[in-house]
Amino acid sequence: MTPYADDLAPDRERNVRRAVCPGSFDPVTNGHIDIISRASQLFDEVVVAVGINKSKSRARLFTAEERMAMLEKVCADFPNVTVAGFEGLLTTFCEEHGIPAIVKGLRAVSDFDYELQMAQMNSSLVGVETVFIPTSPEYSFLASSLVKEVATFGGDVSGLLPPDVLTRLTERLAERAREDDD
Repeated sequence: MTPYADDLAPDRERNVRRAVCPGSFDPVTNGHIDIISRASQLFDEVVVAVGINKSKSRARLFTAEERMAMLEKVCADFPNVTVAGFEGLLTTFCEEHGIPAIVKGLRAVSDFDYELQMAQMNSSLVGVETVFIPTSPEYSFLASSLVKEVATFGGDVSGLLPPDVLTRLTERLAERAREDDD
């Protein structure tokens, strides 16, 4: 290494590029993993932040703990990715953890309209920046809600989810079906 490069090394260590990938991840899909993977290549540290909204807990298929456990397993191959839960405002989470950037995947123009407003609000609140990553074409239609609906009616979602998540989804839907029969 040249002396010049040695002089820069401490600066690189102090200026770690950190970002958060937020979502409900109910369940985590291959589309989520695609965005997390790509974010992990752009940032030194990525926190996958699972939103915990107690008012929506009954509508969720998986608990926050289950969603975080699934994410930890599917993100294990990304050494710079961690998983955490958060309640309240994402901007508060970012402030508390020194995270200056939010990464959001965009599937369509309709996503952009909503996400741009959210990005501008977040920036006005605490100065956090939002980085948009376009979803890979093979995942452009993919949403957790659609996956749950298709799976509920017996459709094949095996190509849309990591294998362990597919197993958990199949088991949970079978549990719910038994509960509904009772």
